[in-house]
Amino acid sequence: MEISVLMTKQKSNLSVLTAENEQLITERNLLERETEKLSRVTDNLNWTLSIILRFDTFRVHDYCPDKECQPCLKDWIQFEEKCYLFYNKDPPWMTARASQTHCRNKAADLVVIDSLHEQEFISNHTKYYYDKFHGYWLGLNKTNNKDWGWIDGRNDTLGYWIGEGFKDTGRCALMIPGMNVTASWDPADCGFKNKFICESDVLVKV
Repeated sequence: MEISVLMTKQKSNLSVLTAENEQLITERNLLERETEKLSRVTDNLNWTLSIILRFDTFRVHDYCPDKECQPCLKDWIQFEEKCYLFYNKDPPWMTARASQTHCRNKAADLVVIDSLHEQEFISNHTKYYYDKFHGYWLGLNKTNNKDWGWIDGRNDTLGYWIGEGFKDTGRCALMIPGMNVTASWDPADCGFKNKFICESDVLVKV
């Protein structure tokens, strides 16, 4: 009889311990999820701070209307974790250098194309204007007599050049609207005035 009572107590204790253990596991899982959430918030805040520090003066009203920061400025288009400004104003247009200066004043650079996916996005947002030789400046320049490099220091590995019918006469690269997506870049004189595309990191990750 005493053995039966003892076994019953042990089973009861084991049941209590099992329930407590399950409760602890549940609480641990909740804490881990909260930790992950806080880590993402911290990472996003650090990301935003790193973007803000690129500015000499940060235009709070432009980036954070109603005290809520947006990923991109008004009139910029977000694609993945980048913001793009397609400069589509009427003449006067700008040289490659002036275009880059315009982008830099907005804590951005002329666009660097990293993939076919991004090339397709850019192509879908550019429009034919003036004639077939005018296009949009890219952040791609000839670094010596034969190599093309992006403004961030990387060599071009995509090579979406037009080829036939367009002469290699310049040291700066244009994207010509309306061409085949994988054959739309054209070397041009850097002093030639065109529209252009600026690119920056998003201010806030969604």
